[in-house]
Amino acid sequence: MKEKNFQNDVLPLKNELYRMALRITQNREDAEDVVQETMMKVWRRRDEWPQIASMEAFCLTICRNIAIDKVRRMDNLSQSLDDNVDPIDSSHTANPEEQTIQNDRTQLVVQLISQLPERLRSCMQLRDIEGKSYRDIATILGITEQQVKVNIFRARQTIRERFQQVK
Repeated sequence: MKEKNFQNDVLPLKNELYRMALRITQNREDAEDVVQETMMKVWRRRDEWPQIASMEAFCLTICRNIAIDKVRRMDNLSQSLDDNVDPIDSSHTANPEEQTIQNDRTQLVVQLISQLPERLRSCMQLRDIEGKSYRDIATILGITEQQVKVNIFRARQTIRERFQQVK
């Protein structure tokens, strides 16, 4: 088994850790704090590295747990993702009316995702946004692959139903 080292195995994950922390905390500064805490915790647990099968899953699990703890402590679940949404590339739309409609729909979907329970939101984001496999998601979240599939199905179904109600 290859020996793991911080610079080659952990530091390259910082952007992925940041994206996960940002989605959970919904605040850039809090996400940066979470990533820093994650890096420190992973470093302090370096004696365990030889037994770790996937350093990525190990780091993402720690990051997720720290972010959830931070959200619970700060009770900022009601904060929206508006400040963290990247501008939409509307170059394909023909007129301002279509652009406005597309922007409104995108904002609605972002809002609906942020309202999902954390377990559904995490599964959906890891699968649909990060492109993780069901197995990786199960490892990161500490649940079975079947539960991951169920959570993703429920998240998508909930968003679809709520979108249709509002639309």
